[in-house]
Amino acid sequence: MKTVLCKFCLQSGILCKKCESKLKSGEITQTDLKIARLLLSLEKRFPSLQDVFFHKAVEADGALAIIVGQGQVSRLLGYGGKIVKTLGEQTGRNIRVIEYGANDRKFLEDLFAPLNIVTINTIWLPDGSTETRVILKKPRRGSFKINLEALKEIAQKVKNMTLRVEFTD
Repeated sequence: MKTVLCKFCLQSGILCKKCESKLKSGEITQTDLKIARLLLSLEKRFPSLQDVFFHKAVEADGALAIIVGQGQVSRLLGYGGKIVKTLGEQTGRNIRVIEYGANDRKFLEDLFAPLNIVTINTIWLPDGSTETRVILKKPRRGSFKINLEALKEIAQKVKNMTLRVEFTD
């Protein structure tokens, strides 16, 4: 696994001056450290993780978004979802895997997966701000177990995007 942190720092648990300064400056967080260590420990069981670039982890109310390099989402979702399931079990959170630098539509598709997005609209508010309205196909009963407020919070933290989520048949 590749990351902005030194591999030695992740393996030893002791941060070098460079990584320590990244932590103090806020470039990385304790959550980033925890998830990077977890991904590194899973690398032996799941070799596809060796090529994944881990950018950041964002927490929100029972959900955890793991942001990886472009085109690498499938590497974390591979192995029948075992990697994501293992991460979820070890962190106690619902995991979302998001592509770094993706356009808004791709970001929202990753965020709301496995739900299908019907349409995405931008709403211009009188105060000059905008909201993104996402209309999702209504899930079958019990098939979607995540807090929508957590997903909205992740969108706000990652893309500075205010979401309005609606469902349709």
